[in-house]
Formats: sequence, C-alpha cells, structure tokens
Amino acid sequence: MSNKFLVELSNIGKHYSNGDTEIRALDGVDLSIEKGEFLSILGPSGSGKSTLMNMLGCLDKPTEGEYQLDGKNVAALSANDLAGIRNQKIGFVFQSFNLLEYASALDNVALPLVYLGIKAKERRKRAAALLEQVGLGDRLDHKPNQLSGGQKQRVAIARALVNDPQIILADEPTGALDSKSGAEIEALFNQLHAEGRTLIIVTHDNSLAERTKRIVTIKDGKVLSDRQGQHCST
Repeated sequence: MSNKFLVELSNIGKHYSNGDTEIRALDGVDLSIEKGEFLSILGPSGSGKSTLMNMLGCLDKPTEGEYQLDGKNVAALSANDLAGIRNQKIGFVFQSFNLLEYASALDNVALPLVYLGIKAKERRKRAAALLEQVGLGDRLDHKPNQLSGGQKQRVAIARALVNDPQIILADEPTGALDSKSGAEIEALFNQLHAEGRTLIIVTHDNSLAERTKRIVTIKDGKVLSDRQGQHCST
C-alpha cells in the first residue's frame, strides 16, 4: 500500500451472525485518507457508519479486508497493540462527552497521559496548555456539572489532543449542543484542521458534513459516494 496515505482501507468487511442470518455491517469498503484531511463520514442510523468509526478507531477489527494505519496492518495486531495505537495515535471526541463527573477539567484532559506513564507535573502542564488553547484557561478546576455543553465538548477536544494524536475521530460532536455552541465547536475543528490535524467526523447531519472538506456517504455498509463538501473553504 502507498506511503501517501495515513489511512487505507481495502475491501473491508464486517459481518455478524444473528441466528442463521449473516448481517454485513460493512461490505467491500475502500477508503484512503491523507494526513491533514478534514472529512466526514455521513449516513443514517443503521448505515454502517458507527461500525466504520469503530474500525478506524481500532476499537474493532474487520472480518475481511485490510486496514493500514500509518503503514501498519491493524487487522494483524493483538488487542494490546490496538490499545497502544488508540492511546498514542487516535484522539476520540464523543457526542456525550464521556467526561469523569467527579474530576476537574484539568484532570479529565490529563487522564490519557496517565496510561502513557507521563509524570504528574508534565500531565498538568500539557492539560493546562490545551485548555487554554480551546478557550477554557479560566476553567481548569471546574467539574463537568459546572460547565455548559459547549464547554464540556471543548474539554473533550482538549483531552483528545493531549497525546498529540495523528487522527481526531469525532462521533456526532455537535449532536448534543445548541446551534451557537455547535458553531463554536465547528470553528475549533476548522482551527485544528488549519494546524494540519487529520479530522474525521462521523455524523448523520448533512449540513455539518457539507462544511467539511470531503464527504464519504455510507449506506447499507457500502460507500455510496465520496465527494468534496459544498461549503468548504479553499
């Protein structure tokens, strides 16, 4: 496979058995993503987009086909190796934020560094810098119940960035937000893209998808189309 691409999926299939019935959640998916791309994976519930997200995020392995991430064949890796990739190469952003309610914003952002063996002082330094970057430098000690939905998502984005990942993978990142907060999160993603980050947004929201650079539409486990976003800036 080419060294040009950060991500390459070749004839990816994911099949499940339901009694005597085989469910093909993904079927013959081919997808290549270059470093620094900003794209969306668009599809309704049941289209296979969540299965594809789990595949891209190394949360699951394909039944068939090959997934190369930064030159490594993901399908051949052990569970421990996959966990290492998730911790070091991928930053996750979720619709429901997935923050620890009892922990401060600073501690939530620093948490992934614990698993990498980073010392406490360095963890706090990195987390504080990222919270400053996402506009929450004055909210370091606030717990999630003291933050708005938009602020919680900013904390989640800072957490996703703390291990300096190669890919940011965001699942419906504006789905739980009002329109103003959603627009602010989109602006933050655009800023990260301008910095050269690779961003993949998984969504059912056509208007959100149109504001990314590239739209990959999934239906019935297959890639239906792959095109440029209508409203992307050059």
